[in-house]
Amino acid sequence: MIEVAPRLLGAVIRHGEVAVRLSEVEAYAGPDDPGSHAYRGPTPRNSVMFGPAGHLYCYFTYGMHVCANVTVGPADEASAVLLRAGQVIDGLDEARARRPGISDRDLARGPANLCRALGLQLTDNGADLSSSPITLELGAAAAPYLTGPRVGLRLAPDRPWRFWIEGDPTVSAYRRSPKAAPIGAPE
Repeated sequence: MIEVAPRLLGAVIRHGEVAVRLSEVEAYAGPDDPGSHAYRGPTPRNSVMFGPAGHLYCYFTYGMHVCANVTVGPADEASAVLLRAGQVIDGLDEARARRPGISDRDLARGPANLCRALGLQLTDNGADLSSSPITLELGAAAAPYLTGPRVGLRLAPDRPWRFWIEGDPTVSAYRRSPKAAPIGAPE
């Protein structure tokens, strides 16, 4: 999962006429990761994470925003990569209509904003990214990237499993959860 996450940088996710080139992602290791939705095992909500690689895991955050992950592990081994940010490279007018008044840089900046720009819904949960209306195409090679702690996690906040393209303006700002233990404290 941490090997796959940087390979998604520069990849293009497409839904209908809108396409986003990914600039930022975060890795989640299932039962070995207290920050993961799959930490306590399979549930109806997270069951897609326990399926084969290459599927979309969509869920609500804060009760109203959709976020999306790509499953990256073999079946029965939950692991996924959160799609955090990117640049709209196709379907700009449609993305702007979905996020009126937002700068082009910020259309898909942040995981819920990325999903809004793409028009992803909770009903897209489980979509096969190789054969559904939602597709993911890897870039030729991983772009130069940086790594650091994941954004906003209370548990396992210091794992350096957030990956982003160096210098890309669409990368979201790092925010540590105010509920996280002090930096360097054991998990």
